[in-house]
Amino acid sequence: MKIIVVESGSKGNATLIYDEGRLLLIDMGITLTSLKSALKTIDKKLIDIDALLLTHSHTDHTKGVQYLDPLPIYCTKETYKGNNVNVIEPYEKFMVDHFVITPISASHDASGTVGFVIKNKKEKLVYMTDTGMIPDKSLSKMKNADYYIIESNHNIKKLHQTNRPASLKLRILSDEGHLSNEASAIYMSELVGDKTKEIILAHLSEEANDPELALKAYKKVFQKCRIDLDKINLHCAKQHEMVLGGK
Repeated sequence: MKIIVVESGSKGNATLIYDEGRLLLIDMGITLTSLKSALKTIDKKLIDIDALLLTHSHTDHTKGVQYLDPLPIYCTKETYKGNNVNVIEPYEKFMVDHFVITPISASHDASGTVGFVIKNKKEKLVYMTDTGMIPDKSLSKMKNADYYIIESNHNIKKLHQTNRPASLKLRILSDEGHLSNEASAIYMSELVGDKTKEIILAHLSEEANDPELALKAYKKVFQKCRIDLDKINLHCAKQHEMVLGGK
């Protein structure tokens, strides 16, 4: 399974999952130019995308959908309305070719927000961003994946130091906001297992975080939990640069 995080952050999000000639796109909050550039790295074109999975309705995840050619879209009923939409429900599996996909509930201030557990014949990927906490039922589906793309949005101290309105800071810190570095690391310390090869930290705030802080938080938490990070490829997605993962 190959992973291309095309862009990740508050300005736009899109991730490609490629396996056995089949191609999934998770979210489309970026330009066609950026998406086409990413597709070139695997010698593919827009027409080769088999399906679009949408996590929620916020524009940094959906604003580019209108520019895509018609293709099957999978999302909750609250997320997107249009042609070719297949309505999904949390915890109800569906298939796209050989991919077995399970939507899992997130906790965000957009109705119907979900993450995804995606399995091929041998591997499991978990995609979970834009959530202030992770429901227990979702956590039970996320254990011991090969690959994780998980939100690590902000450093709490740095968030408080920004010039953002107090109401926005409270929203981000709430259970329907975004995961801090520490919260993300604590969740992941309970989820990783012997199969886990890679963790990609996603949706990092450009104002209230940086990769060094996110990685530092993870290393501190994992060290306390006696989890060997030497066996896991831990790195950060970026807003303005593609990041590759998987194998």
